[in-house]
Amino acid sequence: MTHASPARRARGPKSSTPTWYSLAEVTHQRRALWARGSDHTRWAPCGVAWDAVAVAPMSLGLDALVGLGLGAGSGYPVLADRVRGILYVLVPPGEGSVAAAVPGVRALSGGDQLLMPCTDHGTPSAHWISPPREVPPLLVPADRFAAQLQDLVADHRRAVAS
Repeated sequence: MTHASPARRARGPKSSTPTWYSLAEVTHQRRALWARGSDHTRWAPCGVAWDAVAVAPMSLGLDALVGLGLGAGSGYPVLADRVRGILYVLVPPGEGSVAAAVPGVRALSGGDQLLMPCTDHGTPSAHWISPPREVPPLLVPADRFAAQLQDLVADHRRAVAS
């Protein structure tokens, strides 16, 4: 499913406040850090401190975060796998399954693992779009995120059907 992003099209001049899309951009600086190869990743168990909601395409997940009005610089942990084009949003443990019925979405919970960056810039397979700032981390409300994803998918289907 392709998903054209109204949030991406509507961006104007750069603002000092980061947006979800600006945080997700693959910049020359980020590519240079990845090429340096000083990054480390580790497998982290899901379902203990958080569940992960995997969204493809990434733009669908970014649009959902924009639609929720969550501050992009607030420390909600969000990861990107640029190799596979998947956005991972961390939600409270045991709650990721509420989003699993949405097309293009998969929940990672108990028994699953997620590749996590150990450095600020990570790797192309696992980099922080928004690293956690608190311990325990500030997590995206799973029910609100799932509802926003569902609305976006329904809007897209209606637009395609018209």
